[in-house]
Amino acid sequence: MEMKTKVHAENGKQEILITREFDLPLELLFKAYVEPEIVEQWMGTKVLKLENKKHGGYQFETTDPMGNKHGFSGAIHEFTPNKRITRTFEMENANFGAQLEFLEFEKLTDDTSKLVMHVVYRSVEIRDQILQMPFVQGINMAHSKLESVVGKLKA
Repeated sequence: MEMKTKVHAENGKQEILITREFDLPLELLFKAYVEPEIVEQWMGTKVLKLENKKHGGYQFETTDPMGNKHGFSGAIHEFTPNKRITRTFEMENANFGAQLEFLEFEKLTDDTSKLVMHVVYRSVEIRDQILQMPFVQGINMAHSKLESVVGKLKA
């Protein structure tokens, strides 16, 4: 499977840069991150809370194959429709702590768009731990599912 989502991690830095071009109009790509029903479909999670505004927050819950529930949540610091979301992200019961995410949405053509995610971790060690997981494969799978789910809305 081709990895369309690119993850760039410079040695010795506590950040990663994630980029992906989508065969989706900008408005639909952005909608995939802010509409609870769509988020649930492509992320495979239950949206418990999603307040898309400055000083808003979100809380999601997922269930693993063993039936265990896992939560993750964050605070939204900046929200500019079809342009930018700045937020924190934290997994419950994980020793990684919160990370800071800058999501930038860009129109390429009427039918294509680009997402650039700049993610900052508390330390280089935590970032490296995340990258040792199947992180790159996971985000590629999630973004491919996003494109598939949201692509059906184009029709």
